[in-house]
Amino acid sequence: MSPRGTITFAMSEAPTEAGRVTRHLRSDAAANRERILAAATIAVRRDGERVPMATIADEAGVGIGTLYRHYPARPALLAALTLRSFQLVLQHARAAAQSDQPAPAALEQFFEQTIAARNELILPLHGGPVIHDEKIVALQTEIRNLLEQVLARGRCDRTIRPDATPTDIIITGAMLAQPLPHAADWDQLARRQARIFVAGLGATDLPLTGSRPTRARR
Repeated sequence: MSPRGTITFAMSEAPTEAGRVTRHLRSDAAANRERILAAATIAVRRDGERVPMATIADEAGVGIGTLYRHYPARPALLAALTLRSFQLVLQHARAAAQSDQPAPAALEQFFEQTIAARNELILPLHGGPVIHDEKIVALQTEIRNLLEQVLARGRCDRTIRPDATPTDIIITGAMLAQPLPHAADWDQLARRQARIFVAGLGATDLPLTGSRPTRARR
């Protein structure tokens, strides 16, 4: 191979190696970010939103510098936790909206997924911080719209009472995701309450008393 050919070969190989290194670094960063969010979720639920950042870093198995590179201040970390939680709820709402089951069964599925994921949720209705962020507002709106699709399907086939709202579903889901103190088996109790609630959503000519809820900050 000529010297010129050697130089050309080396130049063609260099970007490939650099790309592998870049992808590796990005993969490491993504893994660190997920470890931080997972550890922060546990720590905030256990100790509250004022839990020391150093505690979160230690439980995530990363250095404090790594934590601050991803989340320079506590509000940024709390916003990330809230966004992550709403994204999870959105998955549950989308699954309910896309379900081929009747509306009551789709809603029971939504509650089941909410109960199963309760330890991963850091949301305002769970005692988490209220975050004013456009991405979070957009997620809240999409969740309500998807739940409205489920309710509308039930109104059409008369399996869901006409005055039920997405906010009713959101508030009930939030309550089911918060275990009562000293409850022996909260998941079992929560599933029972979900079934009772869904049964109560059945179509009826008797209107609910009181004003209709408009919006809840989940």
